[in-house]
Amino acid sequence: MTNILGIDFGTSNSAAAIAHDGHVFRIPVEAGTETLPTAVFFPVGGGMRIGAAAGRALVDGTEGRYMRALKSVLGTSLLHESRLIGGRRRSVADIIAAFLTELRTKAEAQAGRRFTRVLSGRPVHFHADPARDAQAEADLRACYLAAGFEEVSFMAEPEAAAVAAQGLGGANDLGLIVDIGGGTSDFTVFRTQNAAPEILASHGIRLGGTDFDHAVSMAHAMPALGHGSQLRREMGDGLLPVPVGIFNDLATWAKIPFLYTPDTRRMVAGMVKLATDQQAITRLATVLEDESGHDLAFAVERAKIAANGGAADARIEMGFIERGLRPGVTPETLDAALAAFRSDLRRAAAETLDRAGLPASRIGRVILVGGSSLMGLVADEAAALCPGARILRSEAFTAVVDGLALAAR
Repeated sequence: MTNILGIDFGTSNSAAAIAHDGHVFRIPVEAGTETLPTAVFFPVGGGMRIGAAAGRALVDGTEGRYMRALKSVLGTSLLHESRLIGGRRRSVADIIAAFLTELRTKAEAQAGRRFTRVLSGRPVHFHADPARDAQAEADLRACYLAAGFEEVSFMAEPEAAAVAAQGLGGANDLGLIVDIGGGTSDFTVFRTQNAAPEILASHGIRLGGTDFDHAVSMAHAMPALGHGSQLRREMGDGLLPVPVGIFNDLATWAKIPFLYTPDTRRMVAGMVKLATDQQAITRLATVLEDESGHDLAFAVERAKIAANGGAADARIEMGFIERGLRPGVTPETLDAALAAFRSDLRRAAAETLDRAGLPASRIGRVILVGGSSLMGLVADEAAALCPGARILRSEAFTAVVDGLALAAR
């Protein structure tokens, strides 16, 4: 059995697996589950919690700091900014390394062996800029090494999914992987071979489920906190728009923990005094004071999922901010909030086909991968681009880690 551990370190969820005798063993790093949320919680006066335990601490109201979407800051200056978190100064790089250390330790305990090497998934492009993209991979490599691995290799996530999809939907078709994760959308065109897929082209863009959440939040939740309202001028007549930056950050998973600063609270307190809609800006001040930004983000995510599933009157439950506050999300308003992403997804998939030198009519199957591929617009755009293809769903949350494990044999 190999000592290479396959790890899918995702923006929203992570998983680990190994292969033996051609079969994948997904390591249950959390009891009873094959994946865990890529989340951490630093309680006041206690040790770091990861995965579902981090989420439970947040829901239970434990005093501390919750963080999610850590992967999205790789290759950016935010990764190495030191903040006071959990009683001491830490960077996001330190936190990612600590998360991966926990993942390695738990995997070794479950498998009964030490893993010195890792084959990690990575998006086709962390960033569109080649220098930032290379920096992001170097950042992640450094985090794995800090977590105790001695050798680190990478494989593009949609190409790993293609390895796992060898037996899905037929042996002779040309296939297109559409992998929509929390932070990126990745595409691979492949041809089935006996032992491994022949990769014809891969492409990706920085667009994923966290962007969907952001758009839904900005359209449905943030107006209740004052987004789009106005401020009176401190001197003179006329009105000014409320600055949009704070709402953008509050709707962005990775940036929420960095809003809870005295300077931000003072700024919003000043806005309350000048607001034409004082009630809405007071709600914003409450979110910052109570540090309930992640509660809001989860409420938005739940409403998004419900509306995507066809619920005619899904609600963003914001009663923790103000009793009875429940903005609605319908399938129609959800589609309107996400409409701009449709052309981005279709263009990126079409670019992948162009790179493979194939017309869309040659694709026999489109295989949807990743948790955010469950959004209706993804299947819609795939079917529109490749009308003759079968639209198939893989194991949405484990296809990548399965392929990594098989490729690591």
